[in-house]
Amino acid sequence: QVHLLETGGGVVQPGGSLRLSCAASVASERTFSSSAMAWFRQSPGKGREFVAGINGVGYMTYEADSVRGRFTISRDIAKNTVDLQMTSLKSEDTAVYTCAARGDSDYLSVKEGAYDYWGQGTQVSVSS
Repeated sequence: QVHLLETGGGVVQPGGSLRLSCAASVASERTFSSSAMAWFRQSPGKGREFVAGINGVGYMTYEADSVRGRFTISRDIAKNTVDLQMTSLKSEDTAVYTCAARGDSDYLSVKEGAYDYWGQGTQVSVSS
């Protein structure tokens, strides 16, 4: 069982930056490093979309076209955390951002159905 808790959301002006963090409560570092993780987001009236993902040990990442070059995902195996650094934020980045973990694979996926554990989400609002 994995419990995920996101922090770092808030209100920011266009062009600003925010850093989201996801803390995973797991049995061991080995468990955490064997799980690919990702950030998804959902804005009102839209479905949940993949934002960025990272493989188990953290050497492979992938970002959605809409955020590539602006968002960076990283993980700290020792701290059991996955962060999402967001820069050059736009109004269309406004959404609830949710952290997700795969239960049985360290390969990252862009598919929502590949992830077994989900956090509660944190709101990011980009507005002037």
